[in-house]
Amino acid sequence: MIVDSETLELTNQIEVMLESVPDTEGDVKPELMESVLEISTTPCKGTREANTQLRTLRHQVQQTASEKGLAIGSAGTHPFAMWEDQRIVGRPRYRDLVAALRFVARQELIFGMHVHVGVDDPDKAVHVANGMRVHIPLLLALSANSPFWRGDSTGLLSTRMPIFRAFPRVGIPPSYADFEDYSRRVQFMVDSRVIEDYTYLWYDVRPHPNFGTVEIRAMDSQTRIEHTMGLAALAQALVKELCEHFEAGEELSHYPYEMLDENKWLAARHGLDGELVDLPSEERVQTRKLAARVMERAREHAQDLGSESELEGIDDLLDRGNGASRQLVVYEANSDFREVVAEIVEKTGGAPD
Repeated sequence: MIVDSETLELTNQIEVMLESVPDTEGDVKPELMESVLEISTTPCKGTREANTQLRTLRHQVQQTASEKGLAIGSAGTHPFAMWEDQRIVGRPRYRDLVAALRFVARQELIFGMHVHVGVDDPDKAVHVANGMRVHIPLLLALSANSPFWRGDSTGLLSTRMPIFRAFPRVGIPPSYADFEDYSRRVQFMVDSRVIEDYTYLWYDVRPHPNFGTVEIRAMDSQTRIEHTMGLAALAQALVKELCEHFEAGEELSHYPYEMLDENKWLAARHGLDGELVDLPSEERVQTRKLAARVMERAREHAQDLGSESELEGIDDLLDRGNGASRQLVVYEANSDFREVVAEIVEKTGGAPD
C-alpha cells in the first residue's frame, strides 16, 4: 500500500515511486491501481536467499517513499480506503481488465501474496496443484490480515477473500487429470476467446508453465516479513511433500469441492481461532491443531530444503496470532483506523540483514 505519511490514506503515487526506486535485484512493479506497489524477488535457490532479497526490496521502497512524503504498508486491505478514490494504472492490460470486468475490477482494492515453487515436470506440477487445494484454507487462516474494509470492522479475518471472489476464474481450482488435460481445457477457453491465456485463471493455486512453477495465490499480504517468509517456507515444504507423493506413484485422496470451498470460507471468517473440516474425513478440528499437525510434517521437508529458520515465522503466527488478530488489538484500544495503519506501516519494516 502506498500511503501519505501524514494522513495515512492511500495515495495514487505509483508512477512517482517507479521513477525513483533505484535498480536492484528483484522487481518493483505497478498493479491494477496507482496506490498499489508490487515487489517480487527474482527466482531464488531457497528461502534464505529470498529472505535477503525481499528485505532489501522492502527497505528500498520504504526509503524511496519516505523521500517523497509517502510510506509503505503491507496488509490484505487498507482499513478505511475507498476504491472510488483510486486511479487505474495507465497500462493496456489493466485498462482492458477494467473494460471487461467493470465494477468487479474497480472494487478490487486488495493486496495478496503469491509464492512460486519450481517443479521439474508438467504432470507433477498438475498433481501438486491438485493436492495443494486441501491446504489452501489453512494457508488462508494463517495469513488472514484484512479484518477491516471501507472503515468497517467486517467480522471476518480475511475480508480480502470475498472481495476477490467477485472476480471470474478465482477460488479453489478444478482438478485436472494431468498436464494434457489441463492444457486442453485451457486451450478450449482461449479458443472460445473468453481469456487470452492461462494467466487469466486467477485460482488460489495454479501451474505456471511459462515459469516452470506451481503458484500459490491464496494468502493475504503480510505485514511482518518473517510471516511472509514463514508462509513461503511452508508452501515450499508442502510442494516438496506432494512432489514426493507423485514420484512414489501415489494417488491423491478425494476432496469434495464443496468442502474445500467451505473450509476456505471458515478460514476467512475465523482465521486461526475457528475449526476446519479435516478432509477427507468429516471431523471438525481446531484450525490451530490442524496447523500444528501439518507443521510437524513440514519441518522435516524444511530441514531438507534449508528453510527451517524461515519456517519459524509460522510458529510465531500460531503463538501470537495472525495479522488480522493483531490489527484488531490495535483498533480496539481507541477505535482508530489511523492507528491501525500506522502500526502496519511501522511493522512493514524491511531492513537488510
